[in-house]
Amino acid sequence: MKYLAAYLLLTSGGNAAPTADDIKKVLSAVGIEAEEDRLAALLKEIEGKDVNELIAQGTEKLASVPTGGAAPAAGGAAAAAGGEAAAAEEEKEEEESDEDMGMGLFD
Repeated sequence: MKYLAAYLLLTSGGNAAPTADDIKKVLSAVGIEAEEDRLAALLKEIEGKDVNELIAQGTEKLASVPTGGAAPAAGGAAAAAGGEAAAAEEEKEEEESDEDMGMGLFD
Protein backbone atom coordinates (compact mmCIF):
# COMPACT_ATOMS: atom_id res chain seq x y z
CA MET A 1 0.00 0.00 0.00
CA LYS A 2 2.86 2.38 0.79
CA TYR A 3 4.28 1.89 -2.70
CA LEU A 4 0.96 2.68 -4.29
CA ALA A 5 0.54 5.73 -2.06
CA ALA A 6 3.97 7.01 -3.08
CA TYR A 7 3.14 6.37 -6.73
CA LEU A 8 -0.14 8.29 -6.43
CA LEU A 9 1.60 11.17 -4.65
CA LEU A 10 4.08 11.44 -7.48
CA THR A 11 1.39 11.34 -10.18
CA SER A 12 -0.72 13.95 -8.40
CA GLY A 13 2.42 16.09 -8.15
CA GLY A 14 2.82 16.09 -11.91
CA ASN A 15 5.06 13.08 -12.57
CA ALA A 16 3.03 11.16 -15.17
CA ALA A 17 5.23 8.04 -15.06
CA PRO A 18 7.09 7.63 -11.75
CA THR A 19 10.04 5.26 -11.79
CA ALA A 20 11.22 2.91 -9.07
CA ASP A 21 13.88 5.45 -8.08
CA ASP A 22 11.24 8.19 -7.77
CA ILE A 23 9.16 6.01 -5.47
CA LYS A 24 12.22 5.06 -3.40
CA LYS A 25 13.04 8.74 -2.89
CA VAL A 26 9.53 9.47 -1.61
CA LEU A 27 9.61 6.50 0.75
CA SER A 28 13.10 7.26 2.03
CA ALA A 29 12.00 10.82 2.81
CA VAL A 30 9.75 9.37 5.52
CA GLY A 31 12.18 6.69 6.68
CA ILE A 32 10.82 3.70 4.77
CA GLU A 33 13.16 1.32 3.00
CA ALA A 34 11.65 -0.01 -0.22
CA GLU A 35 11.50 -3.73 -0.94
CA GLU A 36 12.66 -4.22 -4.51
CA ASP A 37 10.40 -7.17 -5.31
CA ARG A 38 7.20 -5.48 -4.11
CA LEU A 39 8.04 -2.26 -5.88
CA ALA A 40 8.81 -4.12 -9.11
CA ALA A 41 5.53 -6.05 -8.83
CA LEU A 42 3.55 -2.82 -8.44
CA LEU A 43 5.22 -1.13 -11.38
CA LYS A 44 4.69 -4.22 -13.54
CA GLU A 45 1.02 -4.36 -12.59
CA ILE A 46 0.27 -0.71 -13.42
CA GLU A 47 2.56 -0.42 -16.43
CA GLY A 48 0.78 1.24 -19.35
CA LYS A 49 -2.39 1.93 -17.35
CA ASP A 50 -3.97 5.30 -16.65
CA VAL A 51 -4.11 6.15 -12.94
CA ASN A 52 -7.57 7.71 -13.20
CA GLU A 53 -8.95 4.57 -14.84
CA LEU A 54 -7.40 2.42 -12.11
CA ILE A 55 -9.01 4.57 -9.43
CA ALA A 56 -12.39 4.34 -11.18
CA GLN A 57 -12.11 0.54 -11.40
CA GLY A 58 -11.16 0.33 -7.73
CA THR A 59 -14.10 2.51 -6.76
CA GLU A 60 -16.48 0.19 -8.63
CA LYS A 61 -15.02 -2.83 -6.84
CA LEU A 62 -15.32 -1.16 -3.44
CA ALA A 63 -18.97 -0.33 -4.09
CA SER A 64 -19.77 -4.06 -4.08
CA VAL A 65 -18.05 -4.71 -0.74
CA PRO A 66 -20.51 -5.08 2.15
CA THR A 67 -19.78 -2.63 4.94
CA GLY A 68 -22.06 -4.06 7.62
CA GLY A 69 -24.14 -0.91 8.01
CA ALA A 70 -27.03 -1.96 5.81
CA ALA A 71 -29.19 -3.62 8.47
CA PRO A 72 -32.86 -2.63 8.41
CA ALA A 73 -33.46 0.29 10.76
CA ALA A 74 -36.74 -1.07 12.11
CA GLY A 75 -35.18 -4.38 13.07
CA GLY A 76 -32.29 -2.65 14.81
CA ALA A 77 -34.64 -0.37 16.75
CA ALA A 78 -36.78 -3.30 17.86
CA ALA A 79 -33.72 -5.22 19.00
CA ALA A 80 -32.44 -2.20 20.92
CA ALA A 81 -35.80 -1.75 22.62
CA GLY A 82 -35.87 -5.43 23.53
CA GLY A 83 -32.34 -5.18 24.90
CA GLU A 84 -33.26 -2.19 27.06
CA ALA A 85 -36.25 -4.03 28.49
CA ALA A 86 -34.10 -7.07 29.29
CA ALA A 87 -31.48 -4.87 30.97
CA ALA A 88 -34.15 -3.17 33.09
CA GLU A 89 -35.56 -6.55 34.15
CA GLU A 90 -32.10 -7.83 35.05
CA GLU A 91 -31.40 -4.72 37.13
CA LYS A 92 -34.69 -5.17 38.96
CA GLU A 93 -33.79 -8.79 39.77
CA GLU A 94 -30.39 -7.70 41.11
CA GLU A 95 -32.04 -5.15 43.40
CA GLU A 96 -34.44 -7.77 44.72
CA SER A 97 -31.63 -10.21 45.40
CA ASP A 98 -29.75 -7.56 47.41
CA GLU A 99 -32.80 -7.09 49.61
CA ASP A 100 -33.03 -10.82 50.24
CA MET A 101 -29.50 -10.99 51.61
CA GLY A 102 -30.06 -8.16 54.06
CA MET A 103 -27.07 -6.16 52.92
CA GLY A 104 -25.87 -4.17 49.96
CA LEU A 105 -22.68 -4.51 48.02
CA PHE A 106 -20.98 -1.61 49.80
CA ASP A 107 -22.45 -1.94 53.31
